Amino acid sequence: MVSETSRIRRGGGREARRASRTSGEAEADPCPPGQRGGAYRPLDEAGLQAIYGTALKILDEIGMGEAPPAVVERAEARGARLNGLGRLCFPPDLVEAVIEQAAKRFVFHGRAPGQDIEVGGERVYFGTGGAAVQTLDLDSGLYRPSTLQDLYDFTRLIDQLRNVAWFTRCCVATDVEDPFDLDVNTAYALLVGTTKPVGTSFTLGAHVAPIVEMFDWALGGPGRFRERPFCKAHISPVISPLRYGEDATDVVEACVQHGVPINCIIAAQSGATAPATLAGMLAQTTAETLAGLILVHLYGPGHPTVFSNWPLVIDLRSGAFSGGGGESALLNAASGQIANWLGLPGGVACSMADAKAVDAQMGSEKALSALAAGLAGANMVYESSGMTASLLGASFEAFVLDDEMLSHVYRTMRGIEVDEETLGFEAIRETVSGEGHFLGSAHTMAAMQRDYFYPALADRETPATWAEQGAPDIWRQARDKARAILDRDVPSRLDPAADRQIRDRFKILLPESTLAARRDASASP
Repeated sequence: MVSETSRIRRGGGREARRASRTSGEAEADPCPPGQRGGAYRPLDEAGLQAIYGTALKILDEIGMGEAPPAVVERAEARGARLNGLGRLCFPPDLVEAVIEQAAKRFVFHGRAPGQDIEVGGERVYFGTGGAAVQTLDLDSGLYRPSTLQDLYDFTRLIDQLRNVAWFTRCCVATDVEDPFDLDVNTAYALLVGTTKPVGTSFTLGAHVAPIVEMFDWALGGPGRFRERPFCKAHISPVISPLRYGEDATDVVEACVQHGVPINCIIAAQSGATAPATLAGMLAQTTAETLAGLILVHLYGPGHPTVFSNWPLVIDLRSGAFSGGGGESALLNAASGQIANWLGLPGGVACSMADAKAVDAQMGSEKALSALAAGLAGANMVYESSGMTASLLGASFEAFVLDDEMLSHVYRTMRGIEVDEETLGFEAIRETVSGEGHFLGSAHTMAAMQRDYFYPALADRETPATWAEQGAPDIWRQARDKARAILDRDVPSRLDPAADRQIRDRFKILLPESTLAARRDASASP
């Protein structure tokens, strides 16, 4: 594998390097976001062809139910037809024309330099998603209803986590009842908490225009958001099995009109709203995701869209949703592979741990699915940070731990660079004829920073040292780090003039005094 990590210019000596590692500031990043995936291929070529062929057959012969009249009219003008059951059917030629005309790459912008993401191709980025109605409380260690303050705090937290490349609201502010106020205040919390690319949802299409106006103000004036769209809409336009949702189609139309990139999500559940067989589920959900892509195409050919097929699993013994486990990891990895095979910007879901506590179950479930999704090459990996309790919960500690876990995933994806220097022939010769070990050699010191990631939270001490330190567990370590990040948070990420404009226009429920207090605290020595 050819290295994409530049060689490290060494300087400052061994003690400087040791001080850098102790402070947590590595000389170079051995596992940066955006590694190339695609090495893991759960489907062979015949399997890909069969799933895709069945998806085309589903759209052509079974079709989509409950298509709104406006959608039917637009689709029929492009060659679709209503069958005898009133279902909207799409011939294969139409589907393949939509795939051909779809955006293959687009830039998902941040509001600060260096935070843009190119969606599409082989690069993999991990981010968030979800709509958790409960938050794992930092103090009690128990779940309680999620609040707007939680959403703001989660946003401030991920702003400091390097592996969370973008932030989609991970929880629902259950203390905000009005749907419009909820959409507005969710968007506002994202603005004041981070400058990374963000994502949100819109309850109704009518909510899109005023919130885009808010985004314009955040960037400095009318029309600025269309120039640098930093927020994408998470929309589920298809209700499995094979039905369109009318409210969602209205949101799609509004987002296209206002230049909002779309994450087109299909979230069927095996054995409930899709076949229990893995191949059958992938065939149906691929058809449904293509139906969502067609819907976007009807309103805006080539509109920036993420092909997000999220095949979800239920435990067939009880009917409960299961976010962790081998089947979930396998299905989402295969979904990412299918998107790449079609040449479309893809999104999958992973790290949706069923565990409620920050424990071994959580770690194993998250790492398994994150690694599978990354190696499969999904462009945008959603739910990959912070989610617990089968998507019902979000955890500050989980965000911190997942950020470290994703460094290991990126390092695995990066692979092994083989060249004259890394083969180390001369280093071996010198060691054998000299000191007899590699400790402290120039070859070792260069590799130490270039090739290895050193976790800050995972414990690598001896049992005796661990006991002397009070036998700390990872939950406590993560809790302490989350609190430290939130306590030292930077000021509001929104310009004060824009903040004033937004507050004059909308019913903003995050108290201005809270933001001001955090500004004052961050300015303290």
